[in-house]
Amino acid sequence: MNQQLTTLIDKIDAILPQTQCKKCGFSACRPYAEAIAEGRADINQCPPGDSEGIRKLASLLGVHPKPLNTSHGIPRPPLVAKIDEHLCIGCTFCIRACPVDAIVGAAKQMHTVIASECTGCELCIAPCPMDCISLVPSNEKTDEASRKQAASHARSRYQFKLQRLEREKQASNKTILHKTTIPAEIIQTSGEDRKKAIVQAAIKRAMATRALAIDSNSSTKP
Repeated sequence: MNQQLTTLIDKIDAILPQTQCKKCGFSACRPYAEAIAEGRADINQCPPGDSEGIRKLASLLGVHPKPLNTSHGIPRPPLVAKIDEHLCIGCTFCIRACPVDAIVGAAKQMHTVIASECTGCELCIAPCPMDCISLVPSNEKTDEASRKQAASHARSRYQFKLQRLEREKQASNKTILHKTTIPAEIIQTSGEDRKKAIVQAAIKRAMATRALAIDSNSSTKP
């Protein structure tokens, strides 16, 4: 990716609200910014950004503004998630779904939302098996400077979560490699191929252990 395109993506990403809500059809704000810069997505797919965001994107790109594409959702006032702690069963699904680590708790223990970190993305609602998460009005300031500061903070928290997940993935792979002595090339594969490779490796170890036991028994017989 050339520097000019990277700079444009950075400018587009700086305009987006950083809710990481996926309503635009992409996994996060940055991929949406990349798609806009590369001509793969339109400027009117971000409900949280609404008409103001569209206007800023149009000005940056030198194109005419257009109405929000409501097939991606409709604008809402600032909201934050709230967990009914009496109903929460501690399943951790919402924690895993939150893009900015705004939910704290542990397995089989009550979870709670850190309101000041929540972006109102709604991604925690659908996975909840108890329907105990709702959206309530946010106390967040809505002036331009406050929105920019909140977006920058949310971007940092999202990037931190991605880095954390990558570290945990690497640590998990090392643990698996250490415990099972599975070759590194198997750990790096994914999906069904990885499952098959792990099973095959386990079968080989079992056969080797059995053969060793047979040899040992044979050598002890008179």
